[in-house]
Amino acid sequence: MADPKSGSTAGPAADVRGGTWAVDGVCPGSATGEALVCTEPISGWGGIDPATGTIVETRHPQRGATFAGKILVIPGAKGSSGWSGQFHLAMLNGTAPAAIVFDRLNSKLALGLVVLRTPAVTSGQIALTGVIRTGDQVGVDADNGLLTVTPPRPETALPQQEGMT
Repeated sequence: MADPKSGSTAGPAADVRGGTWAVDGVCPGSATGEALVCTEPISGWGGIDPATGTIVETRHPQRGATFAGKILVIPGAKGSSGWSGQFHLAMLNGTAPAAIVFDRLNSKLALGLVVLRTPAVTSGQIALTGVIRTGDQVGVDADNGLLTVTPPRPETALPQQEGMT
């Protein structure tokens, strides 16, 4: 198992594509799903549509992306304490993320995670937003402190046979 805390693997600058990392479980539980990686923190109040689980923040790079049922990978949270209320509404609407993987914890994110009651992990040693890519399959096991990342398999095209149209 690769462990960024022990320095046994390449750091976040390397193209680390797949593996299992030791992480810190913040909220208990486990989930597996497709990753949605946000390159900037999300503002809860006015930044998401809890009815659809979509990022609606005007200047956010991932505006229009849907996090419903996915593993939401974020650098952190920004804005007011409305973050927890908006993600709680997403949970009630069935549009919340299946789990959250984050780099930086602050009071907005901490309260949001408690209210959301979704598995959540972090690592103080490696920027997880630099390791995981949108579309990767991610397994979050907050109870055992494990994060598994599997890149999507490249499409394998069958070679064209001569004379076939």
